[in-house]
Amino acid sequence: MLETKKYLESLFKAHNIEVLSNKKNLFEQYVSDAFNIEAVKLIKEKHKNIMEKWDLKVKIDDVLAKQIIIPNATVAKPYQAVLDFNQSELQNIIFVEFDNLNQYGLNFNADLKLIEGVPSQSGDFRVKMLFSVLGEEENSEPHVKMISLVINADPKSLWKNIASDDQKDDEWKAQNYWKPDQVSDFQPLGDKHILVSSKRGRSHANVGSFREDDYAFKHFEDNGWSIVCVADGAGSAKLARQGSKIACKAVIDYFEQNLTAESLKSFDEILLHHHQKGEDTKQISHFVYNNLSKAAFYAHKQIEEFATKIECPIKDFHSTLIFALLKKFDFGYAILTFGVGDCPIGLLNKDLTKIKLMNWLDVGEFGGGTRFITMPEIFNSEKFPTRFGFTLTDDFSYLMLMTDGIYDAKFVVEANLEKLEKWKTFIDDLKGNNEDNVAIDFNPSNQEITHQLSTWMDFWSPGNHDDRTLAIIF
Repeated sequence: MLETKKYLESLFKAHNIEVLSNKKNLFEQYVSDAFNIEAVKLIKEKHKNIMEKWDLKVKIDDVLAKQIIIPNATVAKPYQAVLDFNQSELQNIIFVEFDNLNQYGLNFNADLKLIEGVPSQSGDFRVKMLFSVLGEEENSEPHVKMISLVINADPKSLWKNIASDDQKDDEWKAQNYWKPDQVSDFQPLGDKHILVSSKRGRSHANVGSFREDDYAFKHFEDNGWSIVCVADGAGSAKLARQGSKIACKAVIDYFEQNLTAESLKSFDEILLHHHQKGEDTKQISHFVYNNLSKAAFYAHKQIEEFATKIECPIKDFHSTLIFALLKKFDFGYAILTFGVGDCPIGLLNKDLTKIKLMNWLDVGEFGGGTRFITMPEIFNSEKFPTRFGFTLTDDFSYLMLMTDGIYDAKFVVEANLEKLEKWKTFIDDLKGNNEDNVAIDFNPSNQEITHQLSTWMDFWSPGNHDDRTLAIIF
Protein backbone atom coordinates (compact mmCIF):
# COMPACT_ATOMS: atom_id res chain seq x y z
CA MET A 1 0.00 0.00 0.00
CA LEU A 2 2.90 2.33 0.62
CA GLU A 3 3.89 2.11 -3.05
CA THR A 4 0.29 2.92 -4.02
CA LYS A 5 0.29 5.97 -1.75
CA LYS A 6 3.63 7.25 -3.10
CA TYR A 7 2.48 6.77 -6.67
CA LEU A 8 -0.84 8.60 -6.08
CA GLU A 9 0.88 11.45 -4.26
CA SER A 10 3.26 11.81 -7.20
CA LEU A 11 0.39 11.61 -9.66
CA PHE A 12 -1.68 14.24 -7.83
CA LYS A 13 1.30 16.54 -7.59
CA ALA A 14 1.94 16.21 -11.30
CA HIS A 15 -1.67 17.36 -11.89
CA ASN A 16 -1.50 20.17 -9.31
CA ILE A 17 -3.98 18.45 -6.99
CA GLU A 18 -3.45 19.27 -3.35
CA VAL A 19 -4.89 17.00 -0.61
CA LEU A 20 -6.14 19.37 2.07
CA SER A 21 -5.69 18.55 5.73
CA ASN A 22 -9.39 17.91 6.16
CA LYS A 23 -9.19 15.35 3.34
CA LYS A 24 -6.27 13.31 4.73
CA ASN A 25 -8.46 10.52 6.10
CA LEU A 26 -10.34 10.40 2.83
CA PHE A 27 -7.06 10.11 0.89
CA GLU A 28 -5.91 7.28 3.17
CA GLN A 29 -9.15 5.42 2.46
CA TYR A 30 -8.69 6.12 -1.27
CA VAL A 31 -5.14 4.73 -1.17
CA SER A 32 -6.32 1.54 0.49
CA ASP A 33 -9.02 0.93 -2.09
CA ALA A 34 -8.37 -2.45 -3.75
CA PHE A 35 -9.07 -1.07 -7.22
CA ASN A 36 -6.46 1.65 -6.82
CA ILE A 37 -3.88 -0.75 -5.42
CA GLU A 38 -4.32 -3.09 -8.41
CA ALA A 39 -4.40 -0.20 -10.87
CA VAL A 40 -1.14 1.27 -9.58
CA LYS A 41 0.46 -2.16 -9.69
CA LEU A 42 -0.55 -2.58 -13.32
CA ILE A 43 0.64 0.92 -14.22
CA LYS A 44 4.07 0.32 -12.65
CA GLU A 45 4.41 -2.97 -14.53
CA LYS A 46 3.56 -1.17 -17.77
CA HIS A 47 6.16 1.48 -16.93
CA LYS A 48 8.73 -1.26 -16.37
CA ASN A 49 7.84 -2.96 -19.65
CA ILE A 50 8.09 0.32 -21.50
CA MET A 51 11.56 1.03 -20.06
CA GLU A 52 12.80 -2.50 -20.70
CA LYS A 53 11.65 -2.29 -24.30
CA TRP A 54 13.39 1.04 -24.65
CA ASP A 55 16.56 -0.39 -23.18
CA LEU A 56 16.44 -3.27 -25.68
CA LYS A 57 15.87 -0.84 -28.53
CA VAL A 58 18.94 1.13 -27.44
CA LYS A 59 21.10 -2.00 -27.16
CA ILE A 60 20.04 -3.19 -30.61
CA ASP A 61 20.48 0.24 -32.16
CA ASP A 62 23.96 0.54 -30.60
CA VAL A 63 25.01 -2.65 -32.39
CA LEU A 64 23.40 -1.62 -35.67
CA ALA A 65 24.98 1.84 -35.53
CA LYS A 66 28.44 0.66 -34.51
CA GLN A 67 30.87 0.39 -37.40
CA ILE A 68 32.46 -3.06 -37.38
CA ILE A 69 35.48 -3.27 -39.63
CA ILE A 70 36.74 -6.64 -40.81
CA PRO A 71 40.34 -6.47 -42.09
CA ASN A 72 40.72 -7.12 -45.80
CA ALA A 73 41.46 -10.68 -46.84
CA THR A 74 43.35 -12.01 -49.87
CA VAL A 75 42.39 -14.95 -52.05
CA ALA A 76 44.33 -18.15 -51.28
CA LYS A 77 46.08 -16.56 -48.28
CA PRO A 78 45.22 -18.03 -44.83
CA TYR A 79 43.09 -15.51 -42.98
CA GLN A 80 42.15 -14.77 -39.38
CA ALA A 81 40.32 -11.74 -38.06
CA VAL A 82 39.39 -11.46 -34.37
CA LEU A 83 36.22 -9.44 -33.74
CA ASP A 84 36.32 -7.21 -30.66
CA PHE A 85 32.99 -7.47 -28.85
CA ASN A 86 34.35 -5.81 -25.71
CA GLN A 87 33.58 -2.36 -27.08
CA SER A 88 30.84 -0.62 -25.05
CA GLU A 89 28.34 -0.66 -27.93
CA LEU A 90 28.80 -4.40 -28.44
CA GLN A 91 29.11 -5.68 -24.88
CA ASN A 92 25.43 -6.63 -24.68
CA ILE A 93 25.64 -9.11 -27.55
CA ILE A 94 24.92 -12.62 -26.25
CA PHE A 95 24.63 -14.43 -29.58
CA VAL A 96 26.33 -13.84 -32.94
CA GLU A 97 26.83 -15.78 -36.13
CA PHE A 98 27.51 -15.01 -39.80
CA ASP A 99 25.34 -16.17 -42.65
CA ASN A 100 26.96 -18.07 -45.56
CA LEU A 101 30.58 -17.14 -44.94
CA ASN A 102 31.51 -20.54 -46.32
CA GLN A 103 30.70 -19.38 -49.86
CA TYR A 104 33.81 -17.20 -49.61
CA GLY A 105 35.96 -19.97 -48.11
CA LEU A 106 35.59 -18.59 -44.57
CA ASN A 107 33.82 -19.55 -41.35
CA PHE A 108 33.08 -17.94 -37.99
CA ASN A 109 34.48 -19.44 -34.80
CA ALA A 110 31.89 -18.43 -32.19
CA ASP A 111 34.04 -19.54 -29.24
CA LEU A 112 37.05 -17.48 -30.26
CA LYS A 113 35.02 -14.74 -31.95
CA LEU A 114 37.07 -14.84 -35.11
CA ILE A 115 36.57 -15.22 -38.84
CA GLU A 116 39.04 -17.64 -40.37
CA GLY A 117 39.75 -19.71 -43.43
CA VAL A 118 41.32 -19.44 -46.87
CA PRO A 119 39.36 -17.00 -49.07
CA SER A 120 38.28 -18.56 -52.35
CA GLN A 121 37.00 -15.57 -54.34
CA SER A 122 37.74 -11.90 -54.59
CA GLY A 123 35.36 -8.94 -54.45
CA ASP A 124 33.58 -6.44 -52.22
CA PHE A 125 30.89 -8.32 -50.34
CA ARG A 126 28.16 -7.55 -47.79
CA VAL A 127 27.81 -10.31 -45.23
CA LYS A 128 24.99 -10.81 -42.71
CA MET A 129 25.86 -10.74 -39.03
CA LEU A 130 23.00 -12.24 -37.02
CA PHE A 131 22.90 -11.23 -33.34
CA SER A 132 20.84 -11.10 -30.16
CA VAL A 133 21.35 -8.86 -27.14
CA LEU A 134 21.00 -9.28 -23.39
CA GLY A 135 17.39 -9.13 -22.27
CA GLU A 136 15.76 -10.67 -25.32
CA GLU A 137 13.74 -13.84 -25.12
CA GLU A 138 15.51 -17.02 -26.12
CA ASN A 139 13.24 -17.80 -29.01
CA SER A 140 13.25 -14.29 -30.48
CA GLU A 141 14.42 -13.80 -34.07
CA PRO A 142 18.03 -12.56 -34.31
CA HIS A 143 18.68 -9.14 -35.75
CA VAL A 144 20.61 -8.59 -38.98
CA LYS A 145 23.56 -6.26 -39.42
CA MET A 146 25.28 -5.98 -42.81
CA ILE A 147 29.08 -5.79 -42.68
CA SER A 148 31.51 -5.10 -45.51
CA LEU A 149 34.00 -7.82 -46.39
CA VAL A 150 36.72 -7.06 -48.93
CA ILE A 151 38.64 -9.99 -50.36
CA ASN A 152 41.50 -8.89 -52.58
CA ALA A 153 42.59 -10.94 -55.55
CA ASP A 154 45.76 -12.98 -55.15
CA PRO A 155 48.47 -10.64 -56.52
CA LYS A 156 50.12 -13.60 -58.21
CA SER A 157 46.96 -14.32 -60.19
CA LEU A 158 47.06 -10.83 -61.71
CA TRP A 159 50.31 -11.67 -63.48
CA LYS A 160 50.19 -13.51 -66.77
CA ASN A 161 52.64 -16.27 -67.61
CA ILE A 162 53.10 -16.07 -71.36
CA ALA A 163 55.73 -18.43 -72.73
CA SER A 164 58.49 -16.59 -74.57
CA ASP A 165 58.30 -19.15 -77.38
CA ASP A 166 54.53 -19.30 -77.52
CA GLN A 167 53.63 -20.79 -80.93
CA LYS A 168 57.13 -20.13 -82.28
CA ASP A 169 59.15 -22.52 -84.43
CA ASP A 170 62.82 -23.49 -84.23
CA GLU A 171 63.86 -20.94 -86.83
CA TRP A 172 62.30 -18.12 -84.83
CA LYS A 173 64.03 -19.38 -81.68
CA ALA A 174 67.43 -19.40 -83.38
CA GLN A 175 66.97 -15.93 -84.83
CA ASN A 176 65.88 -14.49 -81.50
CA TYR A 177 68.47 -16.25 -79.31
CA TRP A 178 65.72 -17.93 -77.36
CA LYS A 179 66.42 -19.97 -74.25
CA PRO A 180 64.08 -21.77 -71.84
CA ASP A 181 62.05 -19.60 -69.48
CA GLN A 182 63.31 -21.61 -66.53
CA VAL A 183 66.02 -24.21 -65.97
CA SER A 184 67.24 -26.10 -62.92
CA ASP A 185 70.01 -28.60 -62.27
CA PHE A 186 71.55 -30.66 -59.51
CA GLN A 187 74.91 -32.36 -59.95
CA PRO A 188 77.97 -33.51 -58.00
CA LEU A 189 80.69 -30.86 -58.05
CA GLY A 190 83.89 -32.45 -56.86
CA ASP A 191 83.20 -33.65 -53.33
CA LYS A 192 80.34 -31.13 -53.04
CA HIS A 193 77.07 -30.75 -54.90
CA ILE A 194 75.61 -27.86 -56.85
CA LEU A 195 71.92 -26.99 -56.88
CA VAL A 196 71.00 -24.21 -59.28
CA SER A 197 67.90 -22.71 -60.80
CA SER A 198 67.28 -19.79 -63.13
CA LYS A 199 63.74 -18.53 -63.62
CA ARG A 200 62.23 -15.78 -65.71
CA GLY A 201 60.82 -12.98 -63.59
CA ARG A 202 57.12 -12.11 -63.47
CA SER A 203 57.73 -8.82 -65.26
CA HIS A 204 59.04 -10.76 -68.26
CA ALA A 205 56.50 -13.57 -68.02
CA ASN A 206 53.67 -11.05 -67.96
CA VAL A 207 54.53 -9.83 -71.47
CA GLY A 208 56.00 -13.02 -72.88
CA SER A 209 59.57 -11.73 -73.02
CA PHE A 210 62.81 -13.63 -72.39
CA ARG A 211 64.75 -14.80 -69.36
CA GLU A 212 67.82 -12.56 -69.20
CA ASP A 213 69.72 -14.45 -66.45
CA ASP A 214 72.04 -17.37 -67.11
CA TYR A 215 74.44 -19.73 -65.39
CA ALA A 216 77.04 -22.39 -66.16
CA PHE A 217 79.24 -24.74 -64.14
CA LYS A 218 81.77 -27.51 -64.64
CA HIS A 219 84.02 -29.76 -62.59
CA PHE A 220 87.41 -30.69 -64.06
CA GLU A 221 88.14 -34.23 -62.96
CA ASP A 222 91.74 -34.14 -64.16
CA ASN A 223 92.80 -31.29 -61.84
CA GLY A 224 90.05 -31.15 -59.16
CA TRP A 225 88.97 -27.57 -59.86
CA SER A 226 85.34 -26.51 -60.31
CA ILE A 227 83.95 -23.35 -61.86
CA VAL A 228 80.49 -21.83 -61.31
CA CYS A 229 79.21 -18.75 -63.17
CA VAL A 230 76.07 -16.63 -62.83
CA ALA A 231 75.11 -13.67 -65.03
CA ASP A 232 72.25 -11.19 -65.07
CA GLY A 233 71.43 -9.65 -68.44
CA ALA A 234 70.35 -6.01 -68.24
CA GLY A 235 66.63 -5.60 -68.81
CA SER A 236 67.24 -2.46 -70.85
CA ALA A 237 69.55 -4.28 -73.31
CA LYS A 238 67.62 -5.96 -76.10
CA LEU A 239 70.04 -8.89 -76.45
CA ALA A 240 71.02 -9.22 -72.79
CA ARG A 241 69.78 -12.80 -72.73
CA GLN A 242 72.51 -13.66 -75.23
CA GLY A 243 75.09 -11.54 -73.43
CA SER A 244 74.61 -13.43 -70.16
CA LYS A 245 74.70 -16.76 -71.99
CA ILE A 246 77.90 -15.95 -73.86
CA ALA A 247 79.56 -14.62 -70.71
CA CYS A 248 78.92 -17.79 -68.70
CA LYS A 249 79.92 -20.10 -71.53
CA ALA A 250 83.08 -18.09 -72.19
CA VAL A 251 84.31 -18.45 -68.61
CA ILE A 252 83.85 -22.22 -68.77
CA ASP A 253 85.60 -22.32 -72.14
CA TYR A 254 88.50 -20.26 -70.88
CA PHE A 255 89.23 -22.52 -67.93
CA GLU A 256 88.78 -25.63 -70.06
CA GLN A 257 91.60 -24.33 -72.23
CA ASN A 258 93.85 -22.85 -69.55
CA LEU A 259 93.54 -24.89 -66.34
CA THR A 260 96.50 -27.08 -67.33
CA ALA A 261 98.47 -29.26 -64.98
CA GLU A 262 101.59 -27.19 -65.60
CA SER A 263 99.93 -23.86 -64.81
CA LEU A 264 98.33 -25.23 -61.67
CA LYS A 265 101.28 -27.08 -60.19
CA SER A 266 103.04 -23.95 -58.99
CA PHE A 267 99.81 -22.55 -57.55
CA ASP A 268 99.20 -25.74 -55.60
CA GLU A 269 102.66 -25.35 -54.08
CA ILE A 270 102.01 -21.70 -53.25
CA LEU A 271 98.75 -22.62 -51.51
CA LEU A 272 100.42 -25.36 -49.50
CA HIS A 273 103.17 -22.98 -48.44
CA HIS A 274 100.57 -20.35 -47.56
CA HIS A 275 98.69 -22.88 -45.43
CA GLN A 276 101.83 -23.95 -43.61
CA LYS A 277 103.56 -20.60 -43.25
CA GLY A 278 100.85 -18.04 -43.84
CA GLU A 279 103.01 -16.33 -46.46
CA ASP A 280 103.16 -15.81 -50.23
CA THR A 281 99.98 -13.75 -50.31
CA LYS A 282 101.43 -11.66 -53.16
CA GLN A 283 101.97 -14.75 -55.28
CA ILE A 284 98.41 -15.89 -54.53
CA SER A 285 97.04 -12.47 -55.48
CA HIS A 286 99.10 -12.54 -58.67
CA PHE A 287 97.77 -15.97 -59.65
CA VAL A 288 94.17 -15.03 -58.85
CA TYR A 289 94.40 -11.76 -60.75
CA ASN A 290 96.31 -13.18 -63.69
CA ASN A 291 93.96 -16.11 -64.30
CA LEU A 292 90.58 -14.70 -63.37
CA SER A 293 91.13 -11.37 -65.08
CA LYS A 294 91.97 -13.18 -68.30
CA ALA A 295 88.80 -15.25 -67.96
CA ALA A 296 86.72 -12.11 -67.42
CA PHE A 297 88.35 -10.33 -70.34
CA TYR A 298 87.84 -13.42 -72.51
CA ALA A 299 84.12 -13.24 -71.72
CA HIS A 300 84.12 -9.57 -72.70
CA LYS A 301 85.91 -10.29 -76.00
CA GLN A 302 83.56 -13.18 -76.84
CA ILE A 303 80.55 -10.90 -76.48
CA GLU A 304 82.31 -8.17 -78.43
CA GLU A 305 83.10 -10.53 -81.29
CA PHE A 306 79.53 -11.81 -81.40
CA ALA A 307 78.16 -8.26 -81.41
CA THR A 308 80.49 -7.33 -84.27
CA LYS A 309 79.50 -10.43 -86.21
CA ILE A 310 75.79 -9.60 -86.16
CA GLU A 311 76.44 -5.84 -86.43
CA CYS A 312 74.93 -4.81 -83.12
CA PRO A 313 76.41 -2.47 -80.50
CA ILE A 314 77.93 -4.28 -77.54
CA LYS A 315 75.69 -2.33 -75.16
CA ASP A 316 72.79 -4.44 -76.49
CA PHE A 317 74.44 -7.38 -74.68
CA HIS A 318 74.96 -5.73 -71.27
CA SER A 319 75.26 -8.34 -68.53
CA THR A 320 76.69 -8.66 -65.06
CA LEU A 321 79.01 -11.59 -64.36
CA ILE A 322 80.15 -13.36 -61.22
CA PHE A 323 82.05 -16.62 -60.98
CA ALA A 324 83.82 -18.75 -58.40
CA LEU A 325 86.69 -21.17 -58.95
CA LEU A 326 87.15 -23.72 -56.16
CA LYS A 327 89.14 -26.80 -55.30
CA LYS A 328 89.50 -29.08 -52.31
CA PHE A 329 93.03 -29.72 -51.01
CA ASP A 330 94.12 -31.91 -48.12
CA PHE A 331 94.29 -28.78 -45.98
CA GLY A 332 90.98 -27.23 -47.07
CA TYR A 333 89.21 -25.45 -49.90
CA ALA A 334 90.66 -22.70 -52.06
CA ILE A 335 87.97 -20.36 -53.40
CA LEU A 336 88.74 -17.69 -56.01
CA THR A 337 86.10 -15.23 -57.18
CA PHE A 338 85.40 -12.41 -59.62
CA GLY A 339 82.44 -10.08 -59.84
CA VAL A 340 81.16 -7.19 -61.90
CA GLY A 341 77.65 -5.87 -61.33
CA ASP A 342 75.21 -6.24 -58.47
CA CYS A 343 75.19 -10.01 -57.91
CA PRO A 344 76.66 -11.28 -54.62
CA ILE A 345 78.77 -14.33 -53.77
CA GLY A 346 78.41 -15.48 -50.16
CA LEU A 347 80.44 -18.10 -48.31
CA LEU A 348 79.15 -19.59 -45.05
CA ASN A 349 81.50 -21.58 -42.87
CA LYS A 350 80.73 -25.11 -41.76
CA ASP A 351 78.94 -24.33 -38.50
CA LEU A 352 77.16 -21.21 -39.79
CA THR A 353 79.00 -18.87 -37.46
CA LYS A 354 80.62 -16.70 -40.13
CA ILE A 355 79.69 -15.18 -43.45
CA LYS A 356 82.25 -13.95 -45.96
CA LEU A 357 81.05 -11.80 -48.84
CA MET A 358 83.42 -12.77 -51.64
CA ASN A 359 82.84 -9.72 -53.85
CA TRP A 360 81.69 -6.13 -53.63
CA LEU A 361 78.68 -4.94 -55.59
CA ASP A 362 78.45 -2.17 -58.15
CA VAL A 363 75.76 -0.30 -56.26
CA GLY A 364 75.65 2.84 -54.15
CA GLU A 365 78.46 5.32 -53.74
CA PHE A 366 81.26 2.76 -54.01
CA GLY A 367 80.20 1.28 -57.31
CA GLY A 368 78.54 4.36 -58.69
CA GLY A 369 75.84 2.21 -60.32
CA THR A 370 75.67 -1.15 -62.00
CA ARG A 371 78.56 -2.15 -64.25
CA PHE A 372 78.59 -4.85 -66.89
CA ILE A 373 81.16 -7.24 -68.29
CA THR A 374 80.43 -5.63 -71.67
CA MET A 375 81.93 -2.29 -70.54
CA PRO A 376 85.58 -2.00 -71.64
CA GLU A 377 86.27 0.71 -69.07
CA ILE A 378 85.99 -1.70 -66.14
CA PHE A 379 89.24 -3.38 -67.23
CA ASN A 380 91.10 -0.05 -67.16
CA SER A 381 89.64 1.16 -63.88
CA GLU A 382 91.86 1.45 -60.81
CA LYS A 383 89.19 -0.59 -58.99
CA PHE A 384 89.53 -3.54 -61.34
CA PRO A 385 92.05 -5.41 -59.12
CA THR A 386 89.58 -5.21 -56.22
CA ARG A 387 87.02 -7.25 -58.14
CA PHE A 388 88.83 -10.48 -57.24
CA GLY A 389 88.50 -12.49 -54.06
CA PHE A 390 90.38 -15.35 -52.44
CA THR A 391 89.96 -17.40 -49.33
CA LEU A 392 91.33 -20.63 -47.94
CA THR A 393 88.95 -22.41 -45.57
CA ASP A 394 88.90 -25.78 -43.81
CA ASP A 395 85.38 -26.44 -45.05
CA PHE A 396 82.13 -24.61 -45.74
CA SER A 397 78.40 -25.26 -45.54
CA TYR A 398 77.22 -23.17 -48.47
CA LEU A 399 78.78 -21.17 -51.28
CA MET A 400 76.05 -19.16 -52.98
CA LEU A 401 75.95 -17.09 -56.14
CA MET A 402 72.78 -15.16 -56.91
CA THR A 403 71.36 -12.45 -59.13
CA ASP A 404 69.60 -9.39 -57.79
CA GLY A 405 66.20 -11.02 -58.32
CA ILE A 406 67.05 -13.04 -55.20
CA TYR A 407 69.23 -10.53 -53.39
CA ASP A 408 66.84 -7.56 -53.66
CA ALA A 409 63.91 -9.58 -52.33
CA LYS A 410 65.67 -11.48 -49.56
CA PHE A 411 68.41 -9.10 -48.40
CA VAL A 412 66.91 -5.76 -49.54
CA VAL A 413 70.09 -3.71 -49.09
CA GLU A 414 73.76 -4.40 -49.68
CA ALA A 415 74.69 -3.92 -46.02
CA ASN A 416 72.61 -6.96 -45.07
CA LEU A 417 74.85 -9.22 -47.15
CA GLU A 418 77.53 -8.96 -44.49
CA LYS A 419 75.20 -9.77 -41.59
CA LEU A 420 75.30 -13.38 -40.45
CA GLU A 421 71.76 -13.29 -39.05
CA LYS A 422 70.41 -12.28 -42.48
CA TRP A 423 72.09 -15.29 -44.09
CA LYS A 424 70.76 -17.58 -41.37
CA THR A 425 67.28 -16.22 -42.02
CA PHE A 426 67.82 -16.82 -45.74
CA ILE A 427 68.84 -20.44 -45.13
CA ASP A 428 65.82 -20.95 -42.86
CA ASP A 429 63.71 -19.51 -45.66
CA LEU A 430 65.17 -22.03 -48.11
CA LYS A 431 64.40 -24.80 -45.64
CA GLY A 432 60.74 -23.89 -45.38
CA ASN A 433 60.41 -20.97 -42.97
CA ASN A 434 58.41 -18.87 -45.42
CA GLU A 435 54.78 -17.92 -45.94
CA ASP A 436 54.33 -20.59 -48.61
CA ASN A 437 55.93 -23.32 -46.46
CA VAL A 438 58.02 -24.37 -49.45
CA ALA A 439 61.09 -26.26 -48.25
CA ILE A 440 64.25 -27.57 -49.89
CA ASP A 441 65.72 -30.73 -48.42
CA PHE A 442 69.46 -30.35 -48.94
CA ASN A 443 70.06 -34.07 -49.10
CA PRO A 444 72.03 -35.36 -52.12
CA SER A 445 69.69 -38.34 -52.33
CA ASN A 446 66.61 -36.11 -52.53
CA GLN A 447 65.01 -36.86 -55.92
CA GLU A 448 62.82 -33.74 -55.71
CA ILE A 449 65.53 -31.23 -54.92
CA THR A 450 65.48 -29.36 -58.26
CA HIS A 451 61.70 -29.21 -58.21
CA GLN A 452 61.78 -27.90 -54.65
CA LEU A 453 64.20 -25.11 -55.52
CA SER A 454 62.23 -24.19 -58.64
CA THR A 455 59.03 -24.01 -56.57
CA TRP A 456 60.75 -21.95 -53.87
CA MET A 457 61.88 -19.49 -56.57
CA ASP A 458 58.21 -18.56 -57.10
CA PHE A 459 58.10 -16.72 -53.75
CA TRP A 460 56.08 -13.52 -53.71
CA SER A 461 57.88 -10.26 -52.95
CA PRO A 462 56.02 -7.00 -53.71
CA GLY A 463 57.91 -4.92 -56.24
CA ASN A 464 60.51 -7.62 -56.93
CA HIS A 465 59.62 -9.28 -60.21
CA ASP A 466 63.02 -9.57 -61.91
CA ASP A 467 64.65 -12.78 -63.16
CA ARG A 468 65.92 -15.01 -60.37
CA THR A 469 69.00 -17.18 -60.44
CA LEU A 470 70.49 -18.97 -57.44
CA ALA A 471 73.40 -21.39 -57.41
CA ILE A 472 74.13 -23.21 -54.14
CA ILE A 473 77.26 -25.32 -53.62
CA PHE A 474 76.92 -27.47 -50.51
